[in-house]
Amino acid sequence: MVTFGGDTHKRTHTVVAVDGNGRQLGERTVAATPSGHLEALGWARQWPERRWALENCRPLSRGFERDLLSAGEAVVQVSPKLMGSARRTGRELGKSDPIDALAVARAALRETNLPVAQLEGKERDVKLLVDHREDLVGERTRIQNRLLGHLHELEPGYVVVAGGLLRTVVLAEVSSRLEKHSGVVAEIARELVARLVELTQSVKRLQRRIEALMPELAPSLLSLPGCGALTAAKLVAETAGVGRFRSSAAFAMHNGTAPIPVWSGNQERHRLNRGGNRQLNAALHRIAITQMRLGADGSAYIARRLTRGNTKTEAIRALRRQISDEVWRRLGRDYSARSTAQVAVAA
Repeated sequence: MVTFGGDTHKRTHTVVAVDGNGRQLGERTVAATPSGHLEALGWARQWPERRWALENCRPLSRGFERDLLSAGEAVVQVSPKLMGSARRTGRELGKSDPIDALAVARAALRETNLPVAQLEGKERDVKLLVDHREDLVGERTRIQNRLLGHLHELEPGYVVVAGGLLRTVVLAEVSSRLEKHSGVVAEIARELVARLVELTQSVKRLQRRIEALMPELAPSLLSLPGCGALTAAKLVAETAGVGRFRSSAAFAMHNGTAPIPVWSGNQERHRLNRGGNRQLNAALHRIAITQMRLGADGSAYIARRLTRGNTKTEAIRALRRQISDEVWRRLGRDYSARSTAQVAVAA
């Protein structure tokens, strides 16, 4: 079996072939275009048994990965952290594209159970929509803060209720007040009001679109208490295919809910995991807090942990791990149901 390590960039991709012992067999640099991808594949076909290992840098590696998968090739994803450690322990000094590609290949040989690349489906559409909505929400918040500063200057003593700049009636009142003023500050403030109206409409439109997608992609997840459509979309988007996790423990390590062992000898203990995907971790935390507020199963679980002597913070951390396991099971159930439906349609 020959492993091809790929170091991807905007203009070129460098591929290095190694055997099962990590000995370099060949090297090729191609253009980062579909024709360049075909050139790399044609060169690699001189070895009948092969697999590809690409550094998981999504904006740069996505096109190469997609073309390889479409051609029926086996592709695994290598974390940049794993590639970096392999390069530091290598015998070649310095940093270059061939050295990086070789490090990727050797990291793939060393590490087992690397994520297997798959053709992206609607999960990526959900991630694009969720990320775009969050960008617009962030932009809207910045504009609100600037507008409040201008209103304090133009209308001293006028207080906008919390969250009022998200409401059409409040924006209309602010707009009418601004009509009484002239000057650059009032002009900018009126433009900010118009921009807020536009952004709010875009955010609501994106939310409706996301909510329409989720019953098809994650019906089991939507039935989990405390998990709304936007949280379910965040979980689906950031998980990027639950099939790449071999167990609920691997998923928990990925999302940062699995504690990290820090013991030696007779003292066995664990500490809080501050790593992992913090977007996933935050979504799981929202579910946990919502379950506590609604008095769902999570509330009873917190009460049991408190009676055992845990602090509230420790109990919430334990609940996040329980929710992580449940999310992993439900995502797997939804994925299996979709796969079965797709096979039935194809047949």
